[in-house]
Amino acid sequence: MKAELEECRGKNLKVHGAPSPIVSQEPAWLIPRGVAPSGLREGKLYSEALGGEKNLKRFILFVRSEENQTPETIMGLLKSKINPTQIKVGIITFNSLKNRKVIIETNSKEENEVLEKAINAKCGGKLEVNIHRLRNPRLVILNIPEDISTGNLEDTLIAQIHDLNLKKGDIQAKFSYETKKHIRNLVMEVGVQTRKQLLQKVKLGCLICKIEDYVVANRCFKCSRFNHRFCDCRGEETCPLCAGSHKLKECTATPKEYKRINCLTYNKHNQNKKFCDNSSLEKNCPSLQAVLEKYRQNTDY
Repeated sequence: MKAELEECRGKNLKVHGAPSPIVSQEPAWLIPRGVAPSGLREGKLYSEALGGEKNLKRFILFVRSEENQTPETIMGLLKSKINPTQIKVGIITFNSLKNRKVIIETNSKEENEVLEKAINAKCGGKLEVNIHRLRNPRLVILNIPEDISTGNLEDTLIAQIHDLNLKKGDIQAKFSYETKKHIRNLVMEVGVQTRKQLLQKVKLGCLICKIEDYVVANRCFKCSRFNHRFCDCRGEETCPLCAGSHKLKECTATPKEYKRINCLTYNKHNQNKKFCDNSSLEKNCPSLQAVLEKYRQNTDY
C-alpha cells in the first residue's frame, strides 16, 4: 500500500507540477496585520516602483557666459558650434535656468567629459563649463579633546582605529566650533564608504566621541529665508529680528517687537506660541543684546 501511495503521489506531481513553496509555517491568526510573511520578497521603494530599474544617477553640465549673456544666446552659440552627432554624444536635456545658465544632461560620465572638451575648444573664452559633481558627506565629531585640531585629526583616527583600514586622504578636516556649553566639535568631509564606517563612537585620545551627520540648512543673509544663498537671492533686504526692510546692524527694535520673517511668511506668527515667543528668545539667547551691539558696530556686515 505504501508503494502504491508513493507511485500515485509521483504521478500527481508530474501532472500538477511542483508544489508551491511554503510561505509561512505559522497560522494566519498569528501573523500580525500589515507585516508581510518572511517568505515573500522584499518590497520596493516608492521611487523604485515608479521608475522601475532606471538608474537614478544623472550626468549634468552647467554652461554660463563669461560676458553675462542670456541663456537663449548661450543655447544659440552651442547649437552653432557643437554637433553632438560628430562627437558621438547623446543629449537628454538641453534647457535654460533662471540663474542665466544652461543645463545639459548626457548618458554617461564619458560623454560629459567629451562634451566639456568640445565646448572649451570651440567656445573657449566665451562660455564656462562646470560638470555637476555631488558633494561628499560631512560628519561632526562631538566633544573632541583639546589637543585634537583640524591638522592632526586624520592622523589620530588612522592611528587609533585599525579595524576600519582608513587611508591617508579618506578624511578631510574642515573646521571646529565651540557650543554655548563650551563643548568643542569638529566637522570633517569624508567619502560615502568612509561615512558608513565612521557612523559610530570612535576613540580620540582618552575619550570616546560620538559621530553624527552634519546637516545645516542654507539661510540667506539678505532676505533671512532658507534654501538659498546670498549670491542667488532675488528678494528684498529683510532684518532677521523684526522683519523690517533694513540690515541687522541698523535694527533699533526692542525685544517685544521681534518678529521672524519666516513665521510671517507662512502665517505662523503668534506671540503665544513657543517658536515666536519673545521671552523664550531672550531666555535662549542671554547675550543677544551684546551680539546685536557687536553687529551694529561692525560696518563690514
